[in-house]
Amino acid sequence: MNPASSQFSPAHYWAQGDGISHAVAYVLLLMSLLSWYVILSKAIQAWRMRRSADAVEAFWAAPGMLDALAQLALLDRERLFLPLAQLAAAPPQAGLASDPGEHATRVLRGAILRVTQRLEGGLTLLASIGSTAPFVGLLGTVWGIYHALAAVSLSGAMQIDKVAGPVGEALIMTGLGLVVAIPAVLAYNGLNRVNRLMLAEVDGFAHDLHARHVRIAGRSMAPA
Repeated sequence: MNPASSQFSPAHYWAQGDGISHAVAYVLLLMSLLSWYVILSKAIQAWRMRRSADAVEAFWAAPGMLDALAQLALLDRERLFLPLAQLAAAPPQAGLASDPGEHATRVLRGAILRVTQRLEGGLTLLASIGSTAPFVGLLGTVWGIYHALAAVSLSGAMQIDKVAGPVGEALIMTGLGLVVAIPAVLAYNGLNRVNRLMLAEVDGFAHDLHARHVRIAGRSMAPA
């Protein structure tokens, strides 16, 4: 191996690094593992949600509520729509408002909130990693350049080969920070878009359930 190129290798940088530079590298590694875990798990979740797109159509095509709930339980694998349908089909509990529309609004709002919290789980972590990873890498770069300048001041001679190697190795940390941040930012934006589309479908399904609930309740209270 060329000695000049070996001076810029990650192994050479790791050997010259101290506790702080190693800690920065470990932090970046941990951030990368966490972000990829969230990215892969949320991507699988999004894929399964798209496969459940026919669940709502099967629900409304069923001849009765029991059949509709059975179809939804079979097709809605991520349980986005099923909790809303189960709550809307359940009779009002004692102590709740007698207005059927008010009861349906309350239970559906709570179900939508729980679905939203589940869909948005992990996105805050991705956003935090995407925004902080470049600065963590920059911290390692600044620390490495500081050590390079300190070594030059101790040697008392300004030689380009003594500075270029340590500075180039320190810049590796900036690159690692970007490698960690870019996938997290792209995944955050993509997953946000998927969540907006799914929440729009959930909200539309809840609106239709509410209208059905109020319509049936109105018929039951209508004078014979």
